[in-house]
Amino acid sequence: MSELFDAVDALIASRATLPPPAERKRLRAAHGLTIDEVATALKVRRATVSGWESGKTEPRPPERDAYARLLKQLAELYPAPEESAAPVPATFTGAPAPGEAPTLSTGPAPEAAAMTAHENTQTPAAAPVAADAPAAETRPAPATRTSTSRRPAAKKAAPANTPAGGTDPRFENGPLAVVDVDENGQVLAYCTGGLVLDVPAKSIPALVDWTLKEARLGQPKLSGPGKEGDPLLVLTEAALERYGLPVKLSDEERLAGRLPEGHKVAKQLARAEWKLTKRGFGPWARIYRPAQGSERACVQLCIPSWDALDTRHWNGAAELPPAELARLLGTYAARVITPRGSTAVTGLELMTAFHPATRASEPDADGCRHSEYNPGGLGKDPVDCAPCEAPDGHPLLADLPRFHQRTPAEVLMEEAYDWARPLTDDECMRSNLVGIDVNMAFAAGANGLVVGLGAPTHVKTPAFDPKLPGSWLVDLSHVDLSRVKSGKDWVQLNGDLLPSPFTPKGTRPEGPAWYATPTVAYAVELGYDVAPLEAYVRYENGRYLDAWYGRLRDAYLATMADLGVGVDLPPQEFLAAMDGYRQCDPEMAIVVSAIKATVKGGIGKLRERPRGEGWKPGQPWRALSRPTWRPDIRAAVISRTRVNMHRKILKHAAFTGQYPVAILSDCAVYAVDGTSPLDFLPYREGKPLPGGWKLGVNPGLVKHEGTQTVLWGEGVREQHGGDLNLARYIKDGNITHNDGGE
Repeated sequence: MSELFDAVDALIASRATLPPPAERKRLRAAHGLTIDEVATALKVRRATVSGWESGKTEPRPPERDAYARLLKQLAELYPAPEESAAPVPATFTGAPAPGEAPTLSTGPAPEAAAMTAHENTQTPAAAPVAADAPAAETRPAPATRTSTSRRPAAKKAAPANTPAGGTDPRFENGPLAVVDVDENGQVLAYCTGGLVLDVPAKSIPALVDWTLKEARLGQPKLSGPGKEGDPLLVLTEAALERYGLPVKLSDEERLAGRLPEGHKVAKQLARAEWKLTKRGFGPWARIYRPAQGSERACVQLCIPSWDALDTRHWNGAAELPPAELARLLGTYAARVITPRGSTAVTGLELMTAFHPATRASEPDADGCRHSEYNPGGLGKDPVDCAPCEAPDGHPLLADLPRFHQRTPAEVLMEEAYDWARPLTDDECMRSNLVGIDVNMAFAAGANGLVVGLGAPTHVKTPAFDPKLPGSWLVDLSHVDLSRVKSGKDWVQLNGDLLPSPFTPKGTRPEGPAWYATPTVAYAVELGYDVAPLEAYVRYENGRYLDAWYGRLRDAYLATMADLGVGVDLPPQEFLAAMDGYRQCDPEMAIVVSAIKATVKGGIGKLRERPRGEGWKPGQPWRALSRPTWRPDIRAAVISRTRVNMHRKILKHAAFTGQYPVAILSDCAVYAVDGTSPLDFLPYREGKPLPGGWKLGVNPGLVKHEGTQTVLWGEGVREQHGGDLNLARYIKDGNITHNDGGE
């Protein structure tokens, strides 16, 4: 009988009534819950909860019952607030019990007001709310609550879907604030979630003190041994003028990347015993005092008018009003990490946030803890790379002749594809060239990748081990792409129409060369024996980038869901959603661009090159002093990304007989009769070719990059040279520069 009762309860739960999507979001935000917390509790993905709150999807059993229970309890704590000059609409307060009708509420409960009356009693003092200010705060504001925020009367503080501050009371106002000066001369700090604070500070040192003592800004740490994110202040031009800073850097200052050390603001900080990092007072200034135990005292400044927000990655973010800029940067911070410099710097910092160099040890006999190596991290000291992994000019190569050009047998050349070929006669008869682009290709390449954590070990004539990360000197010129293995079967292909998977230019190797482990493993996968001559392997290894990938993947998918592109869309609907998705919410589209730049920039930063500063070949440069300078990890990610792409190309060619005519990094171009990827991707009953190209928003899947006519392609190749890579211009067809770089 109990089984029957359970079945009946499950049936009722499957039809549990839920409040509207906007109310679901309000209830979550009212309790200070993040989407990640709800997703973790319900054991679903973050994007799934985001879809429920946006109304794009609806929960299904068994999650629906648990979600309804959560909303019911939240609705009892946070009934819909009354609105002046308007009747109060009936508001759902939870899933009905079996046999009962849904409960409706018409106003806030007294106990809810009592619970929230004390919430902001210790936040910075602020002016009262203006009478005609819009209600942008996500938490309800009962009449008995003393508000410490204020809303400008003339503008909306922030859109309703701005991420609110975290649940940690130390950081309840969010990770960052945009500091501006209003028309009355009052300095305001626009925080995430629509909160606006009065800023009493009259100088930069006082602003730093206020931020650390009163503003309650910052971000909880991402991992156990990690550290909390320092608060970020974004200074508008008006704020710069108020605090005695230039609105624009002079040519000399811009070249140096900072203000001169003798600037009056730098002197003010020195007198107040604040320090600046080696980068000085520049677009991303870090102001700190040496840590006392575990207590940190550090504030970071972002100055958009000094080009802190690179337009290649942040588009027009620097021109946004303060509240909108706070929403944009706050969303990025909540989903990725608080920006700590360029997107490249932030990408690298995100790796360290998940895998700090050290951690606290277990208490010793005296109860004291000590700093020790954190397993899975890179350690606190840099390690030398292998000579073949060193870029030109590295100190390991100081003894080479000045103009020596290293051969593939001397240097590891794992780079992204830049390959193109002439069209065949049959392809010239096609109507169009259609480009497809791999979403977050380098992030997908990092997923599950085993990389070295320590120093390399030199081995002579080693047996190849595909599970051992490193660099291998091996001859792969015998691999014939016209006959490759697919599973247990050998497949015949037209090797002349395929790029080699072993070189960036797609040319066949001519002899021994250095390769990262994924490249050599792919040669074995294709059915060919390999015999390395020597190798630099790393016996200490791990999946260092997994958490980094997961964070960026979730951030990308959640933001794309905000733009109407969900993970479960059928191919045709996906293409339609991607067409013009950036216009749905231009600010969130900027966040997408920044997330993608964080991936590429973070990987590139692993092999950062000299940046002036009087450097000469053979001398060390600043980046070599950090443990995250790891060209071997960068090479492994790029190798795996290129191999992933080539594997899909082979699967597609074996099944359809179609070959790409150009590849650039993560974009491949095919000559087809049609204008859409669906005109040549082999979908059957809505299912893609296993192991081949698949349309979708997830990292590793593809989207439509662009379509141009075959006549256009032949015309530009004839005009600009036969080696022109059409994949570079397939998006809009504009030829703006030579084929030497992006």
